Amino acid sequence: MPITPLTITHYTLTNALGRGRDASLGALRNNHSGLRPCDLPDTDLETWIGRVDGLEEMTFKAGLDAFDCRNNRLAYLAMQQDDFLPVVERAKQDYGADRIGLFLGTSTSGIATTEAAYRRRTDGRLPADYVPTCTHNIFSVNSFVRRLLGLGGPNLAISTACSSSAKVFAAAHRYIETGICDAAIVGGVDSLCLTTLYGFSALDLVSAQICRPWDTERNGINIGEAAGFALLQKPRNNPSAPRLLGYGESSDAHHMSTPHPQGDGAMSAMQQALQRAGLKPGEIDYINLHGTATRSNDAAEDRAVYRLFGQQPACSSTKGFTGHTLGAAGITESLFSLLCLENGLLPGNLQTRQTDPDLQANIILQRQHKSISRVLSNSFGFGGNNCSLIFGEA
Repeated sequence: MPITPLTITHYTLTNALGRGRDASLGALRNNHSGLRPCDLPDTDLETWIGRVDGLEEMTFKAGLDAFDCRNNRLAYLAMQQDDFLPVVERAKQDYGADRIGLFLGTSTSGIATTEAAYRRRTDGRLPADYVPTCTHNIFSVNSFVRRLLGLGGPNLAISTACSSSAKVFAAAHRYIETGICDAAIVGGVDSLCLTTLYGFSALDLVSAQICRPWDTERNGINIGEAAGFALLQKPRNNPSAPRLLGYGESSDAHHMSTPHPQGDGAMSAMQQALQRAGLKPGEIDYINLHGTATRSNDAAEDRAVYRLFGQQPACSSTKGFTGHTLGAAGITESLFSLLCLENGLLPGNLQTRQTDPDLQANIILQRQHKSISRVLSNSFGFGGNNCSLIFGEA
C-alpha cells in the first residue's frame, strides 16, 4: 500500500564539492569533481579522496568541547550552511523540541580521534583527554547534534555501512506515521580516517586512479567524507517542496563485503520503494545509482536495475564527484536527488570514459537538463544492507 508522503522543507549538505547546496549544485552542473590525490596526513596510499577543507582549523562549538572530533566538526560545519539552524529553531517553535525526532546515519564516527589517541599513548595508556564515549561512540554525532539543536524527541543512530543515512528516511517516516513525533531531522555524517582507507585497501577495493563507475576498466572506489541534514514534516502549505514518496529496505546477507551477484537484495529494496510510492517502474525519471566503481558492486546493481526498469530511466552515479562517502552516502545522494528534482538536472556519470559493454542500464555520461518528477536513489552497504528511496513532486 502507498504510504503518506513526507515533505522535505529544508536541507543542507557539505562535501568535497564545497559547503552548502549551491556548491554541490554548481559542481553537478559544471562537471566539477571534488576528488584529489590523497593528502591526508600519515597516509602513504596511492589513491584519490574527497576531502572537506577547513575542518582542522575550524572553531568548535563552545561548551561541547568533549565532542570535538573530525566527524562532529563536519556535522557542525554542515549545519551552519543554508540557514539550517534558524529553520530548526522555527520548527521547534511550531512543534516543540520534544516532538522533533533526530535520525542520523554514520559508520566511521570518531575513529580518526581514536587513531590519533593511540599514537599518543604513553606506557600503553591512552591520553587522559581522549573521551571515546563522546567521539568514537557510534552515537557521538547524535548526542552532539541533539545538544547543539536543543532537541528532546526520539533520537536514533543507524549504522548499516553505506546504507546508514538512507535508512534514516525510512525510520523517520515510521516514527512520524505512528505519532511518536511530528517532524524529524534526518541526516548522516562520515569523515575520513585511516581505518577505512587502509581497510578498503586491504580488500583490494581502493583505486589508485580517480574512480570510474560503470567503466569497462573500473577498479575500485575513492573514499570521501560528507555531512547532510534535512527536515521532514507531514505535508503542509508548501506545494513546491519535494517529498519522500517511498522507501524500500532489504538485508540479503549474501556476503560480508560482496553483494548478491544478481542483485536480489537491491532489487527487493527498489520494488518495495515503488510499492510504497504507488508507482510503476516506468514512472521513475532518473536513478541515482549506488555506483561505487568496483567490479562486483556495479555489476550486481546493473543487473537489478535492468531486471526491474529495463533501459527506460536515465541512470548515473555521482561517486565521481564526491567519492564514496560511506555512511554519509545515503544522505549525500538523496540530497543530490532533491537538487536534480528542483533544478531539472540529470548529472552525468563523471570520470567514466567507456561504459562496460556487459552492463545494460541506461547510463548517461553527459549531464542533461530536463524536467523530472520522480527520482530513485540507491544505497547498498556491506552485509547486504540495502535501501532505496523515491523522491518526487507533490
